[in-house]
Amino acid sequence: MRVEDFPEEIRPYLLPQPVGELIYRCLECEETFGIESLLYTCPDCKSVLLIEDLQWEKLKERSGAFWRRLFDYRRMLNIPPLRGIFLFHELIAPVIPLEDVIYLGEGHTPIVRANIALREWAGLDFCFKNDGQNPSASFKDRGMACALSYLNYLVRSQGLTEVLSICASTGDTSAAAALYSSYMSDTVKSAVLLPHKKVTPQQISQPLGSGAQVFEIPGVFDDCMKVVEHLADHYNVALLNSKNAWRIQGQESYSFEVAQSFDYELEGKVVLVPIGNAGNITAVMGGFLKLQDLGVIEKLPRIIGVQSEHADPVYRYYQESDPNKRVFRPVTVRPSVAQAAMIGNPVSMPRVIRLVEAYERVAGSPGVFVVQVSEQEIMDCQLIANRNGHIACTQGGECLAGLRRAREAGIVTAEEVAILDATAHALKFSGFQESYFADELDSAYEVLPKTELRNFPTLVEAPGLKKLPAPGKVLPPDEFKTFVEATAREIARQLGLKEKTAE
Repeated sequence: MRVEDFPEEIRPYLLPQPVGELIYRCLECEETFGIESLLYTCPDCKSVLLIEDLQWEKLKERSGAFWRRLFDYRRMLNIPPLRGIFLFHELIAPVIPLEDVIYLGEGHTPIVRANIALREWAGLDFCFKNDGQNPSASFKDRGMACALSYLNYLVRSQGLTEVLSICASTGDTSAAAALYSSYMSDTVKSAVLLPHKKVTPQQISQPLGSGAQVFEIPGVFDDCMKVVEHLADHYNVALLNSKNAWRIQGQESYSFEVAQSFDYELEGKVVLVPIGNAGNITAVMGGFLKLQDLGVIEKLPRIIGVQSEHADPVYRYYQESDPNKRVFRPVTVRPSVAQAAMIGNPVSMPRVIRLVEAYERVAGSPGVFVVQVSEQEIMDCQLIANRNGHIACTQGGECLAGLRRAREAGIVTAEEVAILDATAHALKFSGFQESYFADELDSAYEVLPKTELRNFPTLVEAPGLKKLPAPGKVLPPDEFKTFVEATAREIARQLGLKEKTAE
């Protein structure tokens, strides 16, 4: 739909202009810094940063109804920079001109309601938001679209000619970083650090295919992250992990889309997200808080973070009911099928603590919970979800397992509606499915395959056939007819099919 086809009173606002006054604010010492250069931690106290718009109050001069109407009208535009997460330009990165926005098809992923059988199994109505349908097949594209758009803005405005983007990853971050960096291949080169033999073949193929230089490091993600942090502190690189506050800005779009998909009515809604490096749950909380502050939504949804018992530092932190006694302690992770969540020392933990406090203060009641699930539950739930029409990754299975745990614990009720984050596409984790079916998962995962969830292909060899088709070998018509009929009879026998009767 063209701009001139919209109501006259909304046209001036459809195409946003660069506005706002963004700064970095340190969560520890509250010091502020300009955004003219990339910062990842506070130069003074080394704590993490959040981005703040000093002109935010100006947005509140317009009603929540205005913003709802504007965002809904923008969905009908066919202008590429506004087709993705920057549909919510004013809430994400209002200083970035539309010509600097990098759009590769990210955002606005479908929300798919669970079928009747799955809803009954879970004990309430719920749906998956399939973020695996982003360009690199994971939710990480939301943050990268923002971080690389901002980098593109810096490159153009400051005349930069050579930039190296770098990240540590369990797989999805590296795929997204390499993909979006490759779109800027004239000025940006990409390097990624992965834990050796801790990333699926499908995931490691992605940054390689995008032309990134891939380094495998002994240890786990936390070890890779320390190396990347050292590189960012001592060399001129653009860090693309969630320590980069622009990543968090982009990932807030998840909340904006959830709200829009439910016509901004979030009463009785519960959002479940897996916790890895804690950037995603940070962004989800931050996004809903923005919408509530603008009056776009009236009610904050409740949020449930989910962690595997093999990597559960955030769960352990919130097990202490007295906020004054809580002490964050990193954990040594054990192997997890939810690889993106296998992080024992999440860099965004300070953001989580700050935003949980703000979320519950605004909500006026406990609004954020963390539950723990087993590896067995994660793997089983992924398979159960995908046997009922979904394409959930192991992190999506983790969310479904978390929903069941929350339902059993009385955290959610049968009257609520849950939105589960399937962070990546199931195909990225097909190796775990294959190992589950073949009962070849390492014992360290503590997963035993259930007979009813295993599945294997069956080679059909119809009895009595002496001649079979083969590549480059064509059977004579009569022999091929015999093959087709005999093979069909054998398949029908194995499926228990009844032959049609003549009317």
